[in-house]
Amino acid sequence: MILSQKRKLIMIDTKEEIHPIFYNCPDSLEFRKLRKRIVRKTKDIIYDFKMIEKGAKWLVCLSGGKDSFTLLASLIELKWRGLLPVEILACNLDQGQPNFPKTVLPKFLKKIGVPNRIEYQNTYSIVKDKIQINKTYCSLCSRLRRAHLYRIAREEKCTAVVLGHHQDDILETFFLNLFHGGKLSSMPPKLINDEGDLLVLRPLANISEKDCERFSNHMKFPIIPCDLCGSQDGLERKKIKKMLEQWELDFPGRKKIMYKALSNSRPSHLLDRSLFNFANLDRNRL
Repeated sequence: MILSQKRKLIMIDTKEEIHPIFYNCPDSLEFRKLRKRIVRKTKDIIYDFKMIEKGAKWLVCLSGGKDSFTLLASLIELKWRGLLPVEILACNLDQGQPNFPKTVLPKFLKKIGVPNRIEYQNTYSIVKDKIQINKTYCSLCSRLRRAHLYRIAREEKCTAVVLGHHQDDILETFFLNLFHGGKLSSMPPKLINDEGDLLVLRPLANISEKDCERFSNHMKFPIIPCDLCGSQDGLERKKIKKMLEQWELDFPGRKKIMYKALSNSRPSHLLDRSLFNFANLDRNRL
């Protein structure tokens, strides 16, 4: 059964009515509005893209960054309020990065009572060995990480792998593919993996990176920085991010317009013959 009707989101802030992850959250009007907006947008994406399946179990990937913490908190909120009838298993993949704080996430997840699996796989050494120091680590790192997450999802009998990519990630990927791949594509909120046995979901697709950062700062999550690909200078994604930020400064609201365009395509006004039958256009046909 897929839930097709959206239920109204009502925020109740007495301690007896909230999940432990929100026990120490601020009581300011600013934070309450931010929290409600993030949770509402997460709910809307989940329902609009019909992400909920009967008997679903979601492997929620927790890197320790602001985006994945925002994802986990939003899903917990929805599940706590009866709006997300799925089983949640938080998962962190320890990739063997030097000085990685191994106890931070287990302690945090135990404290808030969230089922979890912490997996150690030293992909860091593989990436450092295979990729030249002046080359980008991201591609190989993400492939190795994704392969392990798919394996873990299968071992845990999960139906979906849930990732913390947000609106800015989706826009940046679109322009990376446009400028460097010669194609119009990005990261959709919902897709099926190549093997066809797992859904890949991005419930934060409609939430800005800025909101994720504000939310995480308010919540004082134990953020863990990336010391591999996230630490490299000169990455193309960073250049794209800087370009989009400058556009937004020059023309406020441009990113929202571009994001909206991703759901408003017109194949007849592009050049892809696989999407539109240009050969059979008939000027005499009404």
